[in-house]
Amino acid sequence: MTVVKWNVRAGAYYDSVVLMQLQRGLLGLPNVVDAGVVMATPANRDLLAANNLLPESITANPDDLLIVIKADDEASATDAISKVDELLTRRKSSNSQQDFRPRSLSAAAKQLPEANWVLISVPGRYAAEVAREALELGKHVFLYSDNVSLEDEISLKKTARDKGSLVMGPDCGTAIINGIGLGFANRIRRGPIGLVGASGTGTQAVTAQIHNLGSGISHAIGTGGRDLKSDVGAITAHQALDLLARDSETKVIALISKPPSSDVATQLISAAQGTGKPVVVYFIGYPPPARKIGNLHFAISLSEAAEIAVREMENLRIDNSQISNSRFVRGLFSGGTLAYETMIGLQASLAPLFSNSPITNSQNLEDPLHSKFHTIIDLGDEFFMVGRLHPMIDNDLRIRRMKQEAADPEVGMILFDVVLGEGSHLDPAGELVPVIKEIRDSRPEIEFVAIVIGTDDDPQNLQSQVSQLTDAGVTVFRTAAEAVEYISLRFSGNRKYEFTPIDLEQLKQPLAAINVGLESFYDSLISQGAQAVHVEWRPPAGGNEKMAALLAKMKSKK
Repeated sequence: MTVVKWNVRAGAYYDSVVLMQLQRGLLGLPNVVDAGVVMATPANRDLLAANNLLPESITANPDDLLIVIKADDEASATDAISKVDELLTRRKSSNSQQDFRPRSLSAAAKQLPEANWVLISVPGRYAAEVAREALELGKHVFLYSDNVSLEDEISLKKTARDKGSLVMGPDCGTAIINGIGLGFANRIRRGPIGLVGASGTGTQAVTAQIHNLGSGISHAIGTGGRDLKSDVGAITAHQALDLLARDSETKVIALISKPPSSDVATQLISAAQGTGKPVVVYFIGYPPPARKIGNLHFAISLSEAAEIAVREMENLRIDNSQISNSRFVRGLFSGGTLAYETMIGLQASLAPLFSNSPITNSQNLEDPLHSKFHTIIDLGDEFFMVGRLHPMIDNDLRIRRMKQEAADPEVGMILFDVVLGEGSHLDPAGELVPVIKEIRDSRPEIEFVAIVIGTDDDPQNLQSQVSQLTDAGVTVFRTAAEAVEYISLRFSGNRKYEFTPIDLEQLKQPLAAINVGLESFYDSLISQGAQAVHVEWRPPAGGNEKMAALLAKMKSKK
């Protein structure tokens, strides 16, 4: 008959890898049938109970180390319990990379002042506070820990955004920074493809395939699975896209995620357009709007995302002249439906966007006589029609509004439609072109874009109308969809982000990091040639939550 013995060590914290190795060591001892070595959390106690390793008489707190031995006889069980310290000491002596281990993050920062990163893998209820301390020290954070509250995640990421720091996570399993893998990363060669990943194993699959196809990774920035939810708003993903867009060594970007919230997906697609670089997008389970839109390529699998990224790298020809330096577009339409379709298309990439014919209440232009930011105006609306002919017949109102918009120094593009056919003005281009030339004489940087609707049989002579406009330097499209794609690319490249930019040069320095939590992450950093310090972390106040709360309160009053 087997015997079960146990030992409870109050406040004795060890990371899960150490506990796993200790358990394996105990299982290798003579006559030991089974062993459980866990922190005594409710979940771990339930697991022990399911394996018949939790006697009813055991009492332990969640931050206590619980060791349970099942052996063939009492002597073997007692002997196994006595070997615990020896096994722990043997493991420590086998790992001699770091002779002195600081017990606090601040001490570690003094020991390795060049460290710009802190890797955190402590239990979730403590992780947010460690991350806050790291941000206060001016560090970037790789937050592997899960069970961090949504409120803490939002708070941490907003703080990081304001400071120009990154918080990758919580629950971020994989990243590659300047050639060094963090967490569960593969060994990937350096190269010209950058990656933003809200899926750890997805990031591994894509980066490994890029490596196998002969290319490499500049940086792979993890975000954590919740980053692309509406509550968080993809804070880290936007920071990462901005970072990779500014990095001259990153030529192609891949954006990988589990299904994002629809509003976040729209914002990220817009931001991806704004990078000015080829971006491969794979939102797993999210229907792509097309296979290709401008600089965006939509993949349908992880492997295809890698293949497209490598192919685009091989075929890359970036023309920076394609990016507009202008700030705002003003659209002056005679057709209400054309104005509305243009609004639908542009709202994904231009913000803020207003109109007298809005799609949402937030887009409503209070005063149709005065534009602001990006504005689309339906000049055929009844507001403008009192005592006037329709703008398809009379261009006077549009001409006056063109001059008004051009007088705004923040306007960089004027968009308008020319609708031909029976009953319309017989030569609209003939009236508009002199005004366009006059405006461009004083403000040559303003771009004019026209959507021309008509056929070869219309009385206005379609070809003549197009020729007059193009000869005046107007970019002409035959559909609103074509104009929308063109404008989105021109203006999204100048998109303004409301956060402190991350120091790109700092990111390119040889990676040095402080590790708090899983010692295996420290071992991985050392094996890759990075500088690292491992913190001998313990729960505050030995895991006593009341005492920890009191200490935190005292600290906040200093």
